[in-house]
Amino acid sequence: QVQLVESGGGLVQAGGSLRLSCAVSGSISSLNVMGWYRQAPGKQREFVAHITSGDSTNYSHSVKGRFTISRDNAKNTVYLQMNSLKPEDTAVYYCNANIGTKSTIWYWGQGTPVTVSS
Repeated sequence: QVQLVESGGGLVQAGGSLRLSCAVSGSISSLNVMGWYRQAPGKQREFVAHITSGDSTNYSHSVKGRFTISRDNAKNTVYLQMNSLKPEDTAVYYCNANIGTKSTIWYWGQGTPVTVSS
């Protein structure tokens, strides 16, 4: 059984920074792409960033240049460093991970809330 546990969310003023973490535990044969999504109140969940096992990254246009995704494979953990936060970044942030070799499965965490005050 695989678990993803996010941490690091909270309340921050506009212009501030937060660092989210997502630790993956359980039966992990191969930890492939890891990513972050977010869901603001009343909106659909949207892509934020992802990172491959080879450390290639991709970001949504709205966060590019402000957020940085990274991973520590020894700790099975993915991070999201969020700088220059804006009120529109307020959302519940979810991590996900693609795990497996020949047959892969996407797993999701429970989410961590981020609130940016103006």
